[in-house]
Amino acid sequence: MTKLYFIRHGKTEWNLESRYQGMHGDSPLLPQSYAEIKLLAKSLKGIPFSRLYASPIKRARITAFELVADLKQPIRVSLMNELAEFNLGKMEGMLFSEVEQQYPVEFDAFRNHPDQYDPTAIGAESFPALIQRFNHGIHEILQTAADDENILLVSHGAALNAALNGIVGVPLAHLRDRGGLSNTSTTVLETKNHGQDFKIISWNQTDYLHKEKDLTDTI
Repeated sequence: MTKLYFIRHGKTEWNLESRYQGMHGDSPLLPQSYAEIKLLAKSLKGIPFSRLYASPIKRARITAFELVADLKQPIRVSLMNELAEFNLGKMEGMLFSEVEQQYPVEFDAFRNHPDQYDPTAIGAESFPALIQRFNHGIHEILQTAADDENILLVSHGAALNAALNGIVGVPLAHLRDRGGLSNTSTTVLETKNHGQDFKIISWNQTDYLHKEKDLTDTI
């Protein structure tokens, strides 16, 4: 069995502000996030990794390289565009409250009804398009994976939530049923036959951070 360890990037200034970042927006990691990445690395101690794949967006890229440094393993890091966050079009850089006021239909559908989300008016990416590109990247990675390999992947909350539910066969209408993913969380999928079958082993694990969650932690 190959195990894929999916990490959401550390918490950023815009996460704290409840502001959409998306594919083209970005903001710095909070100072506390570097300490939390160290706690993440400690939780993974003893698990051998040889490869890490990360979104090229700065918040994910920095999380990836900080994690590798803290793990102290000879891990090869590759950046993959397929692992980037949703292109959120006009919503990027806006506060959630501003989006809810200006684009109430798109806001509600994106958060609560993925099967009803039509991003045409805001120039954004659809759920099926995100799932397709993300899963293409995962299957490309698995083509060269050993049967007993552990692989790290660092990406983004909304993209991971949609793609990982999609890859295990969850219908669009129920992508949010499992709940969102927190900053610096770990979600583990197990696969056999180079990605023909996937099983969720753990979802949104954050116990190693030793803190109470707040609403800005999860998307």
